[in-house]
Amino acid sequence: MLTIIVAASVFVAVAAMVGGVALLLRSNEPTAVEDRLQVLTGKGGTSRDGGADQPSLLSSPLDDVPGMLEEYVARFLNLRLFLDQAGLSIKATNFMLLCGALGLTGGIAWVAVGVFVFAAPVIALSLALLPLLAVAWLRKRRLASFGKLLPEALELIARALRSGHSLAAGLKLCADELGDPLSGEFNRVYEEQNFGIPLEDALEEMADRVPNLDLRFFVTAVVLQRQTGGDLAEILDKIGALVRERFQIFGLVQALTGEGRLSGSVLLALPPVLGIVVYRLNPSYIMMLFDDPLGQKMLAVAVVMQILGAFVIRKIVNIKV
Repeated sequence: MLTIIVAASVFVAVAAMVGGVALLLRSNEPTAVEDRLQVLTGKGGTSRDGGADQPSLLSSPLDDVPGMLEEYVARFLNLRLFLDQAGLSIKATNFMLLCGALGLTGGIAWVAVGVFVFAAPVIALSLALLPLLAVAWLRKRRLASFGKLLPEALELIARALRSGHSLAAGLKLCADELGDPLSGEFNRVYEEQNFGIPLEDALEEMADRVPNLDLRFFVTAVVLQRQTGGDLAEILDKIGALVRERFQIFGLVQALTGEGRLSGSVLLALPPVLGIVVYRLNPSYIMMLFDDPLGQKMLAVAVVMQILGAFVIRKIVNIKV
């Protein structure tokens, strides 16, 4: 009977994990017609006065009402915007259900196995947070890709302005010539202003969607230039050159702190790896940490110290540029 329970729990956990990965990696590239229809209906848009977490009536159907769980999570994290910044199309409610299913099935499977049963809550919490960590990694990679493409986009817009094109035409040129995710965001701005939204508002909404400081500089420069006048092409050239220089300094900092980051990774990975090796060689020797009350206290202190050490090392090597 125990074998059947373990097999069923493992099957459910693996099925939930495979389904979650499929939902996260599912491609959602809209066609040109679908993109224009989404902009026309306001799907995925944000409210200028209500913020990104308060979509208008046209931006969501009448039956798309956030549940109690989603409203509670929204107090700490705008999950819809978080998923959108990662380039994922999964709904926030489905994502939370996926996290809960992974945590529940993982905890049940761990209890059914019967090895270190007291660690079941930790295993369940770790599996529940796994999709969130995956989305955070995808979001970080997408925003980094956007930041790398932004200097080229600014220079392309500046050249388009010098050749006599409008700012909207420059945005469309970037959307056609550059890659995702920058092309998608700039194309969305272009389509929004085509359907009557003021260009300043469309740019402000893009800056709210994409938390990039260089993009905020670009939007501020455009808004000020349209209000007071001036040579926008020259301003964009200076912003683009500044961004490129900052990337060069960041690469130099990464090279200089590489040894510290590698040392931190080795120091953080050494205790758990050594614990596994000792358990394989002499299980009774290390089981005192789990069976003896003093050993449990020492293990808890060690875990806390490991976490504090990770934060300290990250603080040291994470130099803002």
